[in-house]
Amino acid sequence: MATSFHETISSTESVNYAPSLQHVLPWKSQLAIEYAYRLKDQDTLEEHQMWVFWVHAGSITRIEEGFKAIADAMKIPGRTKPDANIMQLVYDHLSKESIGRWSMILDSADDYHVLFGVNENSQDAKRTYEYLPQSPNGSIILTTRDRRMARELIGYNPDRKIIEVGPMSEKDALKLLANRLGPPSDAMVAADLVNALELIPLAISQAAAYIQARTPRTSLENYLASFKESKGKRLRLLSHNVVDLRRDGGGSNAILTTWQLSFDHIHSKRPSAADLLSLMSFFNRQGIPEWLLKSSRNTVDDTQGNLDSETDSETDSESEISNGEIDDIFNEDVAMLSDYCLITAIEGDVFEMHGLVQLSTRKWLEANNLQEVFKEQFIVLMAEWFPRGDYENWEICQTLFAHTEVAVEHRPQGDSAKKAWAQLLNNGGENKGRLKDAEELETRVLETHKMKPELNHLDKLTSMANLATIFGLQDRWAEAEKLDVQVLETRRRELGEDHRDTLASKSNLAVTYSKQGRLKEAERMEMEVMEALTTKLGAEHTDTIASVANFATLMWEQGRWDESEKLEVQVIEAHKKNFGEDHPDTLSVMSHLASTYKSQRRWEEAEKMFLKVMETRKIQLGADHPDTLASMVNLASMLSKQGRSDEAEVLQVQAMEAHKRKFGEDHPDTLTSMSHLASTYERQSRWKEAETLLVKVMEIRKIKMGAYHPDTLADMAGLASKYNSRGRLEEAATLEAQVMETRMVTLGLDHPDTLTSMVNLANTWNGQGRHEDALVLLEQAARGRQHILGSEHHDTISSLSIVEEWRKGLNFF
Repeated sequence: MATSFHETISSTESVNYAPSLQHVLPWKSQLAIEYAYRLKDQDTLEEHQMWVFWVHAGSITRIEEGFKAIADAMKIPGRTKPDANIMQLVYDHLSKESIGRWSMILDSADDYHVLFGVNENSQDAKRTYEYLPQSPNGSIILTTRDRRMARELIGYNPDRKIIEVGPMSEKDALKLLANRLGPPSDAMVAADLVNALELIPLAISQAAAYIQARTPRTSLENYLASFKESKGKRLRLLSHNVVDLRRDGGGSNAILTTWQLSFDHIHSKRPSAADLLSLMSFFNRQGIPEWLLKSSRNTVDDTQGNLDSETDSETDSESEISNGEIDDIFNEDVAMLSDYCLITAIEGDVFEMHGLVQLSTRKWLEANNLQEVFKEQFIVLMAEWFPRGDYENWEICQTLFAHTEVAVEHRPQGDSAKKAWAQLLNNGGENKGRLKDAEELETRVLETHKMKPELNHLDKLTSMANLATIFGLQDRWAEAEKLDVQVLETRRRELGEDHRDTLASKSNLAVTYSKQGRLKEAERMEMEVMEALTTKLGAEHTDTIASVANFATLMWEQGRWDESEKLEVQVIEAHKKNFGEDHPDTLSVMSHLASTYKSQRRWEEAEKMFLKVMETRKIQLGADHPDTLASMVNLASMLSKQGRSDEAEVLQVQAMEAHKRKFGEDHPDTLTSMSHLASTYERQSRWKEAETLLVKVMEIRKIKMGAYHPDTLADMAGLASKYNSRGRLEEAATLEAQVMETRMVTLGLDHPDTLTSMVNLANTWNGQGRHEDALVLLEQAARGRQHILGSEHHDTISSLSIVEEWRKGLNFF
């Protein structure tokens, strides 16, 4: 990096100013030091005398001291006179071509007013930068964190340039570490350490000095382990001051101290920018959205201007500023933080920060007793926006989820902030796209309630209900049932049987029962909910309509399609009236109705409705939204069953590739689309492709979800069906027996899926000539279906019909 910097400067002839900007990283001084030493080495090799001057530009006094040292070193005439203007003398002397080549390094010129303010000590009231000499034989290298100052210094002169010093590469960082400590014994540990230190030279030098001073008790491995152990350990290690004889003695070599000096300066010059930096330090370091930061100026008024609250008390009229003025202030704050390289704008409206900058900022807030203030502001802001509304903000929820994860670590102290924090984590738990993350968030909320019994008990029940929903989305129905029952019983006791929250809990439990195959219990419970809501809220209330939709699904699961259709039409009309025809809730029920038409073999009506849902979702939610892709898969599946396999394949490949791009190959939705495509391949007689794809899906699900997961078992059953159709009955029977036995254990003997697997195995046995075994197993399945699904269910009727047929066959033989 130093070589590149040296070459860049050396390639420009007659450089009057070459401001070097620190880009996020506090290591500009080290680079300038290295450059100065290389200049001297080059001077020695070329046998040409060259003056190299070092001036600390942190204050006017320090610049004057530096100029006095130059005057003494060059023995400039007149310097010893009592009334001598040293700055002018140095300027005049270095501007002469006759004195030879020279280079001046102005280090740490981070205060705009030091260079551009009037020097009160000057005898002629010049601004400090006007004393910077200019000569064809000389160059000035200025290091700064302030882009504004750099831009003003170079002006429009094409011979002057700003050199933005970007992050160090891993290769350069490892070389720096090796220079300080020698070749590492473990290259992987060395790479982990420099990356943990975010490739910042000052941090690496600091770590190396710490290790070197404590060798052999401390090694790279020990330091890395301590650094990763906790925030407290990181702070202590980063606060360690390093002695570097080459650096200015008045400055600190501890990276946290270096940054915190910048924070102090920003606070003194522009408190609102310091406020913004403080708030940003609590976000995930990447993907901080501009719109959310701007909203903080409007929605969290009571915490704005905290860093300047002791010296600035605005009146109500002064605080009422327009949105345009808020935007202007925000943009100026961003400009200052960007000029100091503390934040970086990505694609214009998204920001990121280095993790160590965030850590240092929070440490600085803690030292000023302000950490809790900005932590609470962050929590309240996130609770306000995640999520806000329904489907309209799906993208917002995706954008903010990473910041919700970070919020878990920032538990506030104030009661109101605690409530907002709990609500935020509850809302985060409802995000359906990342179930493991959502589960972790909700689990932590419940742990907090255990440790803090004074928190609202009803909020705890909400978290339990959320966690039950998350379990259900992972097909962990036994765990979901346990929580659903607890929540329902507690709400019955504390709120009453007909309270809306109690009825919501009863409906949740009904859904759980239905997924466990306990359809009659689920039907009875959902009927009670539907009747209670109708009485309490009216038939057209949204809660009542939601219950009717749940009941329609129960009818569909029992094969009572005519009843399901009637209820679904009723729900669709209500949703159109309440939300509009294109609302996702309306489209969801329309999709269910299309499935009902499909079950009734009303192909034309089903296709028309599936297509309408898919096209509307593309417009409303986007082509890659999970609901849009689900519509595509549904339509393709129906086309495939109609024998329109080529059309189905096009849609299924499109959906599968979109799922892979968005979620990865091992995501459940991706695997489902792959499974549907395998079925289409089978209908196209592409047996080998179908088998290869389905085996791949099954193996991935075994690894990701486990061998007992319902989706894994469904894949095994699907593969067995394909073996059966190809006459590979032994392989089919082996898989079907595994599926049946596993479902008996995990789902129970009377679950519809268990009964289906019994029918499948009975059919295979019958094909193998095991007629008596097949009949016994089929009779057991038929009785189970009659008990669970009812005598009128199409599966029950089909099973009983086959039983009768097989009995006649056995009697014949």
